[in-house]
Amino acid sequence: MDSNPRQGTDSVSRTMEENVRIIKGLEESALLGRSRAERISEWITSTAGRGPVLFAHLVWFVSWVAVNVHAVPAVRPFDPFPFPMLTTLVSLEAIFLALFVLASQNRLTTQGDRRAHLDLQINLLAEREMTAVLGLLQDIAAHLGVAHAAGGPHIDELARETNVHELASKLDEELPSRDQ
Repeated sequence: MDSNPRQGTDSVSRTMEENVRIIKGLEESALLGRSRAERISEWITSTAGRGPVLFAHLVWFVSWVAVNVHAVPAVRPFDPFPFPMLTTLVSLEAIFLALFVLASQNRLTTQGDRRAHLDLQINLLAEREMTAVLGLLQDIAAHLGVAHAAGGPHIDELARETNVHELASKLDEELPSRDQ
């Protein structure tokens, strides 16, 4: 046994730090891999949802309406009610903002798909490793004559390699379709 209980904690801390560095590297790689259009699109969408931009829109709309309903005598109205020019400008802004949001969402979806594929690869690798470990454990137990602890139908089943295609087909059969 460990004479130093802190040694296990230090090992876990080093492992967590290494995992954080790996994740940080993956995130930085994804950010650096963005195209110029993606960076601009993300800047626009992140800026558009902030308080100063919302406040600027409020000031813009109130000023526009105030000028065009003759509430500001020093300025001649240029877009009388029902404010067709304002409607056009706001509609164009909404269209472009929606396009920028969609572009950002597409990139995030691609990044999420990449993470999901990485997660699946790691899970498949871990499953194969655990199957091998259980097989080795059964062999060691049999060699030592401890068959009861390492045997049984449940352990034997877990020690067999999982057929991923069969499992995926079973899930497809059992889970409800999104189309329904």
